[in-house]
Amino acid sequence: MAKAEYRFAGDFNEALHLIESSVNSLSSSLEEQSDFRSGYARCAVRVFERYSMMGNNRVSLSVTLFTAGDGAVYISAAATGGSQAVFFKINTFGEESFLGVLNDALADRAERLC
Repeated sequence: MAKAEYRFAGDFNEALHLIESSVNSLSSSLEEQSDFRSGYARCAVRVFERYSMMGNNRVSLSVTLFTAGDGAVYISAAATGGSQAVFFKINTFGEESFLGVLNDALADRAERLC
């Protein structure tokens, strides 16, 4: 599994649009989504999937955005599914590559936390 967390410099809708338009492409698709709101707090979950030629399988990228309404937008992303091994992961190239698409999209707009 490849993971990254960010603090986005902008508003929630802008972050969500940037992620959806950058990650959802000809080679990947938005498979599922969920949105929650409670008072000023908002949470959006997006799950993308694409085929990984390196692993000869499908790879998913789950992205969660959260704000408490204080101006900070936090983003957590995890890519998984990039190996065909039974007991341990042989390669994670597909996962890291898929997460790299998000890293590139957020490079100038977000602080990477981990």
